[in-house]
Amino acid sequence: MTRIDAVTLRQLRTLRAVVETGSLTAAAGDLGLSPPAVHGQLRALEDMMAAPLVIRGEHGAFLPTDEGRAVLEAEAQIAVALDACARRVAALQSGHVGAVSLGVVSTGKYFAPRLVAELRRALPEVEVTLRIGNRDAVIAWLTSRALDLAIMGRPPRAPAVTAEPIGPHPHVVIAPPDHPLARADPALPQDLLAETFLAREPGSGTRILMTRFLDRIGDGTPWRMVEMGTNETIKQAVIAGLGVALISQHTVTEELRSGRLVALRANGLPIQRNWFLIRREDMALSPAGQRVHDHVLALGGSFLPRL
Repeated sequence: MTRIDAVTLRQLRTLRAVVETGSLTAAAGDLGLSPPAVHGQLRALEDMMAAPLVIRGEHGAFLPTDEGRAVLEAEAQIAVALDACARRVAALQSGHVGAVSLGVVSTGKYFAPRLVAELRRALPEVEVTLRIGNRDAVIAWLTSRALDLAIMGRPPRAPAVTAEPIGPHPHVVIAPPDHPLARADPALPQDLLAETFLAREPGSGTRILMTRFLDRIGDGTPWRMVEMGTNETIKQAVIAGLGVALISQHTVTEELRSGRLVALRANGLPIQRNWFLIRREDMALSPAGQRVHDHVLALGGSFLPRL
């Protein structure tokens, strides 16, 4: 009865050496063993396979039996698999291959695909998985260690992260081109506060920035707000004349360029912030993750939309 689970690589290599050299003594020299040790390894392998694996040939050299040739074929496949494994491990350790999960807040969906495409061109053997969600979702992914890296505008307080700036992130107040304030230079605070502001859900980084801006210029003056679920909905609502919005310029680059929207001019606008590349302080990056991290920083924000 065969006991394949007990077979060792040393036994398989002993069989290979005996067949290739034709003798126990020569095989022992190649393997750095004594002839009795080689004989013992060979006998143990034959016992486990429950079959003779070598026979004496016409001139006294050891030759493989049919069963021995079957075992040698398996040994060759194992050697190829182990060699491929060693090369794979070396590549993983060097960062040339691997998988990296990159999370981006939903505002960044206007440049994230371009960034991932650049990473795939520069690091073709590294698989970069892109996950896009609102700020709360990205923070939850960081908390659960589901991300290697993240890109967002305002680093979270928890979990503890390392945040490095990767490029400018301007915010503007947008309006339709025929809006009365589109001709103001600058728009006065009281005129802005009289508008209805369209905003994202609570917890959104853009909404927090909008609230701080309006509270600062209004010094406690109440203002109107309508909540909407996505940046796309907000853009279409502003184009339709339902209100104005403080929004990331990177979400409206094409609309500003085409003239479907305008950025209002006012003191304190645009609000200049930064995009940050973020990773957990207590999670060491894999070599592949480190290569992605370094490449994103080296790009210097060249992947960000520009007017």
